[in-house]
Amino acid sequence: MSIRELEPKLAGHGLRIGVVQARFNQDIGAGLRSGCLTELARLGVAEGDVTYATVPGALELPLTLQVMAQSGRFDALVALGAVIRGETYHFEIVSNESARGITDVQLDSGIPIANAVLTTENDDQALVRMVQKGTEAAQAAIEMANLLRALK
Repeated sequence: MSIRELEPKLAGHGLRIGVVQARFNQDIGAGLRSGCLTELARLGVAEGDVTYATVPGALELPLTLQVMAQSGRFDALVALGAVIRGETYHFEIVSNESARGITDVQLDSGIPIANAVLTTENDDQALVRMVQKGTEAAQAAIEMANLLRALK
């Protein structure tokens, strides 16, 4: 039997990546952004092939990602943000609806979106995870863009 296996490919040369960051929880967002942009560069994405935008909070991410996906200018997108549990039900609403919106955009557009919106119980959990999650999001975006190219 001869199975064609598509190996993960983390080469970013020639890929156009859009990154959208929620400004709420700014310090954590900065760590996510640092990890993501550093890893995109390390994997070969040219600086001129990265478009970076910010939005007020996690609920504004899906609409911005949708406009970017519909533009036809990007091979993959990255969503960055942090939703930290507070004392009200608002945490669940923001966490669930931003994730649902990001997934909907990805499925409707066919453009991969790496979701690096941290949802944590407290600031300390987010601070520990921010750089690594940003790094992993860059890797996921590149891997998925390359996979979808190979499948077409």
